[in-house]
Amino acid sequence: MKRFALAATIAVAAAWSATPGLAAAKIQKLVTPGGIQAWFVQDATVPLISMEYSFGGGATQDPADKPGVGHMVANLIDEGSGDMDSATFHERMDRRAIQLSFNVTRDYFRGSLRMLKENRDEAFGLVRTALTAPRFEGKDVERIRAQLISTLRRQSLDPNTMATRKFLEVAFGDHPYGRPSTGTLESLPKVTVDDMKAYVGRVLAKDTLNIAVVGDVDAATLAKLLDDTFGSLPAKAQLAPVADIVAAKPPQRSFVPLDVPQTVVMFGGPGLKRHDPDFMAAYVVNHILGGGSLSSRLYREVREKRGLAYSIYESLLWMERSALFTGATGTRADRATQTIDAIDAEVKRIADEGPTQQELDEAKSYLKGSQMLSLDTSAKLAQALLQYQNDGLPIDYIDKRNAIVDAVTLDDAKRVARRLWSDGLLTVVVGRTPQAAAEPGAVKPAGAPPPARAN
Repeated sequence: MKRFALAATIAVAAAWSATPGLAAAKIQKLVTPGGIQAWFVQDATVPLISMEYSFGGGATQDPADKPGVGHMVANLIDEGSGDMDSATFHERMDRRAIQLSFNVTRDYFRGSLRMLKENRDEAFGLVRTALTAPRFEGKDVERIRAQLISTLRRQSLDPNTMATRKFLEVAFGDHPYGRPSTGTLESLPKVTVDDMKAYVGRVLAKDTLNIAVVGDVDAATLAKLLDDTFGSLPAKAQLAPVADIVAAKPPQRSFVPLDVPQTVVMFGGPGLKRHDPDFMAAYVVNHILGGGSLSSRLYREVREKRGLAYSIYESLLWMERSALFTGATGTRADRATQTIDAIDAEVKRIADEGPTQQELDEAKSYLKGSQMLSLDTSAKLAQALLQYQNDGLPIDYIDKRNAIVDAVTLDDAKRVARRLWSDGLLTVVVGRTPQAAAEPGAVKPAGAPPPARAN
């Protein structure tokens, strides 16, 4: 209750900072005396500072036989550091209403920090000790390991998690992108403290560090804070090379039997990398197909016209070494085939015909208008600025983005729709077998064979 009450202080301040002009604030490139670089927006609307930062590597740097090492590091790196045990570290966070967290994605080890201005020195100090002197004490390691394994056990029977894992396995095979970034029930028990220390030593280094800061702090003060926080990290990361990979070519279909009332359908295929010249056209036309929520073609065809699902989405996912488009929905087990056929048909239709001019105009209008609304707090703006850095975009990208959206023509959209979707879909289905779905009272044998159309 104490932690919740103190965190609410920052939550209230965040609400106050939701100003329409925040995203239009001047973005500065700050270079500290120690050579640390950051994108920085000074905003004194409220006495609050938000920082987002990342190191290259992420889950791709897990040993092949031990997926989940980076995930364990992210969950343990703030469980005590330097001369502070876990209880002392978290008590200092709670006492000052400091929000500090870490997570790992496939390509990045990321950190997030939020604090009131008056607590900045202590907050940045906690980040420094967490990154440079994590304790990884035995009792904390085993406590967090047990929590993560418990989560994996629950997810082992969750159809959405099962569909995602199977989809990535089909798309990427034995490439690091095909391995679960959170680890497995087999790998997490084998992760040692030495594995985690080795990961920290190889991955957390200055040459892959990106930082974004938004809030009530001046450039000189921030420069000192950043040098104190990150300056003692190794100069160079020691990352294992990761090969570029194109996702498996559609069409393919896989079935995972699971006795649950609702079948989960995940679909997708090879996408476009962030620096592909067609990326923005793909972003716009993807919004038309499945990214526009209630206005998307898939929503209209699958939910509104046929009532097959409550929701359906589709989105672009770009990574350092590959890219995907992915989508998912859930439906009644006995209507799974009909749902998949409806998705296939709509994807084929947009690949063959492309969008209409009206759809294109409406999508562009929405995407331009929603940009500013998505950057209306200091935390959101910091997250966006970090993402732009990780994507290798220019510091004035926010100013240029709407013009890039506007430049997408109908011919562009049609060409890219063919490029994305003309091959069809990789589809993963998790649920009851067709026979069991037709006879819901029957006993469903474990490991029953997939339907005839499955690969």
